[in-house]
Amino acid sequence: MIVPYGAGGPTDTVARIIAEGMRKPLGQPIIIENVAGGSATIGVGRLARASGDGYTVGVGNWASHVLNGAVFALSYDLLQDFAPVAQIASDPQVIIARPDMPANSLSELIAWLRANPDKGTQGTGGAGSTSHVVGTLFQRETSTRFQFVPYRLGVGAAMTDLMAGQIDMMFSVAANCVPQLRAGTIKGYAVTANNRLPVAPEVPTVDEAGLPGFYVSNWHGVWVPKGTPANVVASLDAAIVEALADATVQRRLADLAQELPPRAAQTPEGLGALQRAEIEKWWPIVKAANIKAD
Repeated sequence: MIVPYGAGGPTDTVARIIAEGMRKPLGQPIIIENVAGGSATIGVGRLARASGDGYTVGVGNWASHVLNGAVFALSYDLLQDFAPVAQIASDPQVIIARPDMPANSLSELIAWLRANPDKGTQGTGGAGSTSHVVGTLFQRETSTRFQFVPYRLGVGAAMTDLMAGQIDMMFSVAANCVPQLRAGTIKGYAVTANNRLPVAPEVPTVDEAGLPGFYVSNWHGVWVPKGTPANVVASLDAAIVEALADATVQRRLADLAQELPPRAAQTPEGLGALQRAEIEKWWPIVKAANIKAD
């Protein structure tokens, strides 16, 4: 199983949980291979070139299988060179801010940003990163303007500066900010999902916080190379469905602030429809803002 990110991150951890859950229904272990680099393009490219014999699968997410197509000149086609198997998890974003930010709610944050145009700062993973794209959409939806501060060393460095008050705000996947929310070292304004997070129930949803419909999720899925036989795809899908029904798998995903996908999304058709819909939504946003990867 190719994971196009380094070990220890949210996508890698989700992949390992699912791989372990698939062991029993498949009757054999799944070996994880981390192929990091190029904002996931190296690992996804490796999957595109792999044989469609069913022995190589890949885990990806909203960034690797949607956004990258708008910000990179890829050597592969995200829709034509892969066959979807199933969505496996969903990781919503949380709108967070420095602990001494004067705003105590999302509506107050928006008001503060409007009162201080171009003065607020948002930490990002760089041009074309998920946080940059989400911030761009947030500006459009809230009629605000603020500065993007890129962190080439990743979200960990940005989080450190946020806690120290060096930047004003961030958009973070839930898995990366729940410990800080629990510790009170950052402020949490809203979760970009329909439901509150069980691991951070005090943070309202965007609907509750006054920004209805601002749904963003770094969802995860499994793909195989094009040409993989349909019966093999069906077997892999069945193994994923069984894994996601396991109570231990569900608990481990919940501990990471990951949401289970609906049963209809745990299918090739469901993942394929989700990916196409997300491409139709996000590519125009990225291109209208002229966002290009660093």
